[in-house]
Order: sequence, then C-alpha cells, then structure tokens
Amino acid sequence: MAREIDEAWISEAIERHRRVEQLRGDYDRAVESHHVSVHSPDDSIEVTVTASGRITDIQIHGGLHHRQPVEFSRELQATVTNATDAARWAREKLHDEIFGELRSLGEA
Repeated sequence: MAREIDEAWISEAIERHRRVEQLRGDYDRAVESHHVSVHSPDDSIEVTVTASGRITDIQIHGGLHHRQPVEFSRELQATVTNATDAARWAREKLHDEIFGELRSLGEA
C-alpha cells in the first residue's frame, strides 16, 4: 500500500524547523547578553552573571580587613551559588518568552 505524501504538512514542517532554528539563535543570544546581579545578605559582595551562568563581574563593597577569611569565603560561595540560581531562573524566563508561543504541528 503506497503512502500518501502530504506536501502541505511537509512544507509546514520545514518552515517550522526554520522558525525553531531562528528562535534558538535568538534564545542563545539573549541568554548570553542578559545579565543578573546578586548580592550577599550584607551587601558586601555583588556577583553578576549572564543567564548562561558565566560570571562577568564580582564586586567587593567595603574593606576586607574586618572579615575572617573563612567567613568571607562562605559569603562569596553562597553569593555565587545564588547567582547560579538566578541565572537558571533568567534562562527559564527567556525560554518562556521566546518559545512560549510555539505551537505543535498538530495545532492549527
């Protein structure tokens, strides 16, 4: 039994693939260009990351002479961890914004 070829469906699938590739490029660019900043609880450390999770800046506000190295290390690690979580949140938001309106092939 020969299968019937649905040319319209094939054309739509090809166009959809092109659209998904375009959206993926938009998403990749947005993820790399979107920045999120996170502060330590005492505001002495600020970590800035892209939505991809790449740290782009770390700012230390105030002096370090009053801080114990172990305490400072813990604060820095916690702030970097929070920045990682913020980057993940930003990626999810960007994904929803960019891909949210994409319909499945079966939807009309």
